[in-house]
Amino acid sequence: MALATLGAVVLDCPDPLALAGFYAALLGGTPSPDDDASWVDLTGHEGTPLAFQLAPGHVRPQWPSPEAPQQFHLDLTVTDLDAAEAEILALGATPLDQGEPGRTWRVYADPAGHPVCLCAC
Repeated sequence: MALATLGAVVLDCPDPLALAGFYAALLGGTPSPDDDASWVDLTGHEGTPLAFQLAPGHVRPQWPSPEAPQQFHLDLTVTDLDAAEAEILALGATPLDQGEPGRTWRVYADPAGHPVCLCAC
């Protein structure tokens, strides 16, 4: 029997409302900030709950680098990898690893530097 259930995945970042807006554009949903916007829930989307927390000393992960490791990454499933790539780049993501031709996944950094993989289903 499980001890707990997953409540949310929380991303530390320098601007929770802005990063929640980025993920709302990717996944759907609406950013719902607390009173001072130091915590923002992404509500109304399918899948695991996401939240964004103010981290004033946030250091962008560097991928791949042991000096500032990725710490974790998100895998997002898409049906059209090329179309999804155009969208994520237009939203402000940075390409990190486009891989070999024919590979079914690509790696990007969100605006706060967290690695995000688009994976073709």
